[in-house]
Amino acid sequence: MQYDVIVIGSGPGGYVAAIRASQLGLKTAVVEKSELGGVCLNWGCIPTKALLKSAQVFEYIKHAKDYGIEVGESKQDFPAVVKRSRDVASGMSKGIAFLMKKNKIDVIIGTGKLASVGKVEVTDAAGAKVIHDAKHIILATGARSRELPNIKLDGKKIIGYRDAMVLPQQPKSMVVMGSGAIGSEFAYFYNAMGTKVTIVEFMPNILPIEDEEVSKEVAKSFKKSGIDIMTNASVESVDTSGAGCKIKVKTAEGIKELEADIVLSAVGIQTNLENLGLETLGVKTDKGKVLVDDFYTTNIKGVYAIGDIVKGPALAHVASAEGIICVEKIAGHHPEPLNYNNIPGCTYCSPEVASVGYTEKAAKEAGYEIKVGKFPFSASGKASAGGVKEGFVKLIFDAKYGEFLGAHLVGANVTEMIAEVVVARKLETTGMEIIKSVHPHPTMSEAIMEAAAQAYGECIHL
Repeated sequence: MQYDVIVIGSGPGGYVAAIRASQLGLKTAVVEKSELGGVCLNWGCIPTKALLKSAQVFEYIKHAKDYGIEVGESKQDFPAVVKRSRDVASGMSKGIAFLMKKNKIDVIIGTGKLASVGKVEVTDAAGAKVIHDAKHIILATGARSRELPNIKLDGKKIIGYRDAMVLPQQPKSMVVMGSGAIGSEFAYFYNAMGTKVTIVEFMPNILPIEDEEVSKEVAKSFKKSGIDIMTNASVESVDTSGAGCKIKVKTAEGIKELEADIVLSAVGIQTNLENLGLETLGVKTDKGKVLVDDFYTTNIKGVYAIGDIVKGPALAHVASAEGIICVEKIAGHHPEPLNYNNIPGCTYCSPEVASVGYTEKAAKEAGYEIKVGKFPFSASGKASAGGVKEGFVKLIFDAKYGEFLGAHLVGANVTEMIAEVVVARKLETTGMEIIKSVHPHPTMSEAIMEAAAQAYGECIHL
C-alpha cells in the first residue's frame, strides 16, 4: 500500500505524530516491533508513576496518625504493587490500539528500517520481509538504558530501569547509580517500600540539571527518609560472584566498598539508531543523534526524525510536540519551531520537582540582571492543612523588563503546577502580571503568585 506517512516507532513521539498526520488527512501507518506506546507508556512514564503512587499510599498509611487517623499495622505486598503497575501500563497500551483504529492508522508489527528513499522494509517475528511505500518516513525509535563499559547489565543483580519495575521480590538493599529523574524516582520508591537505598552520583549534587537549591532540598528530604547519598562519586566495579553485589565506589577520600542485593544503573540513555538503514540512505548523525532542521527534516528528502534520537531533552512531551510540528509541516501548515527553553521537566519522587527555563546560575551566566523570588510551602495554608510543608517555589525574572526567565518548584504536586509557568512564559507574561493575576486560596498554586511578589518586594505572607 502507498502511504503518505510511515512512522517507525509508536512511543509518545511516534503515535502522536501518526494521529496528527491522520487528522490532517494523510494516509498513515505505524511500524512497531514491540508494544504500542513504546517505552514511556509500557516501561517508563506511566508504570513508574503507578509504582510511585503505591509508595505514596504506603507512606500515607504509615503517617495516618499525623492526620488523627488510627490504623492497624500495615505492610506492602510487593508483587501486588508490581502487578498493579503492569495492569495500568497494559490498559494504556490498549488505549493506544483503540486510538490507532479510531484514526484509521495501519499498525504494522515488525522491525522497520529505511530500505531506500520512500521505502520502509519491515521484518516480522518469523523473519519475513515486506517493503512498504511512503512519501514521508518519520523515525521515532527512542532510546534505552545506557550501559557503562565497566558495569554491564545482567538483568538480575545489575539492572536497568526496565528490570527495576518488575523485580520478582523486593531487595533488602540497593545501590542506585545516577540521580537524575529515573534514579531519584526509583530511589524514593524502593526506600518508601522498605529497601535500604544508597545513591551514587558523579556530580556535586543529586538531580544535577536542576537549580542547586532544589537539588539540596531533595537531598535533605532523602537523607531524612533514610537514603544514603554519595556525591562526587562513581561506581568503579561491581562484583556479582557472591550472593549479592560488592561495589567499589571512587570518592574524594578514596575507594569505598559497599554491599547490596541489587545495583540499579540509571546513568542515562542510549539512542536506538542501530539497524535503521541510516547508512543506506546517508542520513547524517552526530554523537548518537540524527541531525535535523527546525521541522525535523533530515538531510535526505522525505526522511524525518523526532524524539530521543534528535538533539533536545529526552522527554515524552518533547517527542509528542516534535511529532506534531513535523507532520503539520509535512501537511503544508506553518507551525512554529519548538522553543526548547520553555520545556518543563518533572521528577516524581517525593518531594516532587518541576522546573522550566533558566536556573539562577544559567540566567546570570547569560548576562541577565535578575530578580529572584522564593516562597516556602511552610508559609502556605494549603500545604500546612495537607501536611506537606516541604519545599518551595523559586521564580526568576529579568530585572530590566520583567521577563519570566525560569521557575523551580519542589514540593507536593508541583508537577501539576508548572504548566501555569509554561503558559505564562509562552505568552511573554511579566512578573508584575503574575502578581496581579488573582490565584485561588487556599491552594498550593498561590505560592507562584507569592514568589513573584517576593521577587518585587510585595509578598504578603512572608
